[in-house]
This record gives sequence, structure tokens and C-alpha cells, in this order.
Amino acid sequence: MTVLLKTLTFSLALTLLFTLVTYLLPQVKGEAPVEKKVDLGSLSMEGFIALGDDIFHNKGTCTLCHKPAPLGRAPDIEGENMVALAAERLADPRYKGEARDAEAYIRESMVDPGKYVVAGWGKKGSNDSESPMPHVDKPPIQLSPMEIDAVIAWLQSKDGNEVTVALPSPEAAAEVAAGASDAGAAGKAPAPAATAEEALAKYACVSCHAMDSKDTLVGPGLVDVGARLDRNELRQSILDPNAVVVEGFPPAMPPDFASKMTVKELEMIIDYLAEKKG
Repeated sequence: MTVLLKTLTFSLALTLLFTLVTYLLPQVKGEAPVEKKVDLGSLSMEGFIALGDDIFHNKGTCTLCHKPAPLGRAPDIEGENMVALAAERLADPRYKGEARDAEAYIRESMVDPGKYVVAGWGKKGSNDSESPMPHVDKPPIQLSPMEIDAVIAWLQSKDGNEVTVALPSPEAAAEVAAGASDAGAAGKAPAPAATAEEALAKYACVSCHAMDSKDTLVGPGLVDVGARLDRNELRQSILDPNAVVVEGFPPAMPPDFASKMTVKELEMIIDYLAEKKG
């Protein structure tokens, strides 16, 4: 009888513990942040520039890396005059891209960042021949051509330069608006990730961390993270990324990063990283 009582007590305590842990974890549905609705049919240049500002700071996730020193892991383009800077880079003998003006250079730096890597900002060990920046027109960021144009318009405008990007034509605006309407009607919200690999791509983890090497992208490589951190430490590194910051790296990971995940996605990522032993 005593053994049975102890067993029941232990089981109850364990159940309460798991319940507590569940409440401490982020309890969200996992959909992407709600994007601002824009009336493309009556879009002004001022509205287009404001859209680019919003994309830069939100959907584009640009400020994860492009920050002032010493926190930045990429050039502080928000604090630079990008039109003047583009002219300097186009004149650099190291430049091997195809752009001939500031607009084309900024677009090229977003969709094909490896064309020109700013000195000192290349992937570690590549001698500035490889860029750690993801292509913004591909997953996980996946900006549309119109969104890319909007960001370029904002980068040109913010320092008082002429905006050379054209507004979307009424026909293009109507087509984009219709596509957005159809997607909304069909309920095509991003679904929760089904695997750890999908979750890592969905939340852009692979843009900042190499999963299969110790190479430094924005953050440290995670090929052996499971040998260095236990499950509780892995969980803390996601739930409270600033609690312990790896030496030599600034606290670049957003503190609310885990709040965008479902509990299942978080646990899949922890399971995946725990198996990374090097």
C-alpha cells in the first residue's frame, strides 16, 4: 500500500510539473504576423515609401542583422545614405556585379548578395567572397518584386534622395490585390511546421546559423550544439536568448523570438538541436 501511495504521489507530481512547463512555454497558433493591408489601387508614392519602411523593419527581418555597431552583424544601412554608398561600391574595383546605378545596386544586393560582399562583412573564412545574407526573394523571407521595390524606394527616400522606383501600375496593383484577396478567401495562412527542418526554415534560423558546420554566419554554427548544451539550456537559448550570449557575438536574437512559435514547433527544434553532437 505504501509503495502504491508513493507511486501515485510521484505520478501526480510529475503531471503537475509537465502542466507547469506547458504554461511557461509560448502558447500561440503559429501564424505569421499580420501584414498591413494596403489599397494598391490608390497607392501614392508616400504610401509606397511607408510600405517599404514597414517591410524593412518587420516582414523583411532586415534589422536582425543590419544594426549599428557593435550589435550589428551586417552594415548599418539604415544609418547610411544608401544612394551615396551605392556609388562608392559601384566604383570599387572589387565590384563584379551588373548594376550601373543606385537602384539596380540596392536591388542586386537584396536578391543576389553574393555579387558584392562589403569588406569585413563576408562569411567567416571566405575572405569576403561569400555573403551570409539570404536572398530576400526566396524562402524564408520571400519578398515579392513589389515589396522589394517598396524597400528600395524607402532606402532612397530616407536620406532625401530622388526615388527612381516606379509605383506599381494600376494593372499590376489590381493583380496583386486580387491575388491577396484569393489567398485570404482560401484561408492560405502559413501552416505550422510539420518537421524541425521546416520550423528552422520558417523562422529563418538557417539564415543566421549553420546547422551542419561550425561556420559563423550571423550567429555561431550549431553542428555540435547538442554536445555543448542540454535540453534546458537549449530551451532557454530560444525562450530567453539574452540570458546567455556566446562570447564574441552581440545579442542579436530577438527576445520575443519564441513567441511566434507553437509549443510543438519549439519542441521539434529542441529535439533536433539536442541531436547535434558534432
